[in-house]
Amino acid sequence: MNILYDRDHYKLALGQINVSKRLIDTLARDYVRLIKYGDSLYRCKQLKRAALGRMMTIIKRQKASLSYLEEVRKHLARLPSIDPNTRTLIVCGYPNVGKSSFMNKVTRADVEVQPYAFTTKSLFVGHMDYRYLRWQVVDTPGILDHPLDERNTIEMQAITALAHLQCSVLYFIDISEQCGFTIKEQVALFESIKPLFANKQLVLVANKIDVVAFDAISDESRALITGLAESAGVELMQMSNVSEEGVSAVKNRACDLLLQARVDARLSGKKVSDVLNRLTVAGDGAATEACIPESVLAAQAAGFLGKGRKTEKDRMLEGGGAGVYAMDMKKGYLLADDAWKYDVAPEIMDGKNVGDFIDPDIEAKLDALEREQEQLEEGHLRAAAAESDESDLDETDRAILGAIREKKSLTQGAARIARNSQSAHMARGLRGAKTVSQVVEHLESVGVETDGIAMRGRKRTRDRHDRDDAEDDGTMADDGASATEGPAKRSRSKSHDMSRTRSQSRGQSVPGARGLSTDADRAESAKQLLKYQRGAKGFGKTRRAGEADRKAGPKLLKHMLSGKTRGQKTRDRR
Repeated sequence: MNILYDRDHYKLALGQINVSKRLIDTLARDYVRLIKYGDSLYRCKQLKRAALGRMMTIIKRQKASLSYLEEVRKHLARLPSIDPNTRTLIVCGYPNVGKSSFMNKVTRADVEVQPYAFTTKSLFVGHMDYRYLRWQVVDTPGILDHPLDERNTIEMQAITALAHLQCSVLYFIDISEQCGFTIKEQVALFESIKPLFANKQLVLVANKIDVVAFDAISDESRALITGLAESAGVELMQMSNVSEEGVSAVKNRACDLLLQARVDARLSGKKVSDVLNRLTVAGDGAATEACIPESVLAAQAAGFLGKGRKTEKDRMLEGGGAGVYAMDMKKGYLLADDAWKYDVAPEIMDGKNVGDFIDPDIEAKLDALEREQEQLEEGHLRAAAAESDESDLDETDRAILGAIREKKSLTQGAARIARNSQSAHMARGLRGAKTVSQVVEHLESVGVETDGIAMRGRKRTRDRHDRDDAEDDGTMADDGASATEGPAKRSRSKSHDMSRTRSQSRGQSVPGARGLSTDADRAESAKQLLKYQRGAKGFGKTRRAGEADRKAGPKLLKHMLSGKTRGQKTRDRR
């Protein structure tokens, strides 16, 4: 960020956007409070418009910062994706020394190659495969030999890649000097950026040998290159991108150096001691004795070697087969004392040992309880036999006892029948209705005086029948007879007339009342009763719809019924 976009400028733009965000949040909170107290919808709408206007004013002031950040975003999207953890090769050197051409040869990338300096203005990443591994090759822009603070943004990209990536570096030298820089200047550039090559694998490549052979250059230039390789402790290799001579060798050598460095880094870590004990170091060819474990030697001495150990299946076959032999599951227990293997395991319930609550004398106490129960049962039998002895009863007591037992059995039978009956529940008036004679007989059987009870019952029944007959015949006492009766009798007659009038009116409104004499009346009453039961809905198509009737709405939807018809459209056209 600091190289490409100036970190201070970038942070300043982000800070301005952050301040605008806080101002807009404060403005929104204030106007929300004002809208809560708005006295009308129009006032709330005007407050909303005012808030949006002030927010837009704040955003317009940040036009420059937003434009700068948008350009940074676009440029970041175009930058290559470099994985710092994967195996990487970096190509560096002066401009126009053959870096991009080498990358096009070894990778599938297509970097622009031109015969002038600084054709590559940014980092380019290509990928290749070597030893079934994935590698990335980074092509850097050309670097000039001048102080670090004077280098431009294009050069600083290469410097940053060399400083921060763990990789293998290929430093290219154009021995034909067609790049516009002498060999002495290229060697000086190597010395100036040499600190960036620390802890990295370095290969010095003499490029463009198809133009000028390495042996054909001047002795001074050749001495500078060889001296540089010896002083830096790196390998010097020759290559040509046009004839492709040495291209594969340079690529393979750089990859092998990086792989070996990674292996050495792993062996130099803290886990080396854990790995060395699993490695076998070959000796000088001296004969070594065989190492036989002591357990094998003991088995050979006992004569068990080759026979194999006896399995549980062998013991089962010797012990009678499946279902007869029971495998001992406890013989393999690893305990401090072998005598503990067959101890009874305690049973734990609710965190307590069940064995602690078992009485050792429980069987003796249980036998004592059983004997006591037997004695009690024998005593009850003797008492029942004594109660059932009827030898000391006279004939009257025996007759009474027999009647009691018979009555008890009948009562129990009736209760059983009533309990097991599956018939529907009947009203008390229909199920338990009794005649006067049955009531009198029952009362006499229990010893209750019944004098006058039968007469009172017959009198009430006769009075009710006489009154019903008088009402049916319409023979009511005239006013003179009523006048001669007492006040109480007149009041009873008046109340009876009113109740009779109500019953008649109910009989008229609800057909089916009693007192129908002829067949025609009964037929008419039946029709009216049927009509009353069905309600006032009527019959057939004239009846009214009720809750239980099915309803069928219109089969055409609203959009099919709305709008103009064909006739209306024709009239409109006319």
